[in-house]
Amino acid sequence: MGIGIWQLVIILVIVLLLFGAKRLRNVGSDLGSAVKGFKKSIKDEDAKSEQIEQSESHEGSTIEGEVQKKEDKV
Repeated sequence: MGIGIWQLVIILVIVLLLFGAKRLRNVGSDLGSAVKGFKKSIKDEDAKSEQIEQSESHEGSTIEGEVQKKEDKV
């Protein structure tokens, strides 16, 4: 009892008649640009949080030990 192919075709024809092909193309390209921008911002945010995690893991780490002077024995 799902939507068949003929129902989808009829819906597509009605949408084309209501909005027109040019307007639908503009809506599609706008939607594509929005999705592309969203993916880019997510990628940038992940990279930024990874850099913050790396800087925090190196922050405050010190190497402890003694410095000894090497003397030449003659």
